[in-house]
Amino acid sequence: MAGVNKVILVGNLGRDPEVRFAQSGMAICKLSVAVTERVKDGDAWKEATEWFRVTVFGKTAENAGQYLQKGKQVYVEGRLKTDKYKDKDGAEKTSVEVIANTLQFLGGPGGARGGARDGGGGGGRAPADKGGGGDAPPPSDGFVDDDLPF
Repeated sequence: MAGVNKVILVGNLGRDPEVRFAQSGMAICKLSVAVTERVKDGDAWKEATEWFRVTVFGKTAENAGQYLQKGKQVYVEGRLKTDKYKDKDGAEKTSVEVIANTLQFLGGPGGARGGARDGGGGGGRAPADKGGGGDAPPPSDGFVDDDLPF
């Protein structure tokens, strides 16, 4: 039986992207993404933040390094990858990261949407496993087809 390993995140970068290049010349970008939710704790609302390590490859990794910075909002779609390793004391540890196959830059400076070509922080959807690029989706005026009665 086939399984499904899919993760979708919308969050903010916790630090500037780290881009390096493999010997083959392929760009590899490491992102730290914070996803914050409001949760009710008794009578009060609190914010709960989860941190995710995300890896992006190819042209999308290059674009992420060029156009993203700490605090920018991103949409990430990918799969979970688990690695086991031993720490300095010899204890076995487990590390989980998201291998992105889609990265979309959300919002530009001051929260405005902009395309990657204008330096506005993105707005285009870039399939990470295909080398990136992608055009921005058409602007939305908030109209949803589901609102139609027919």
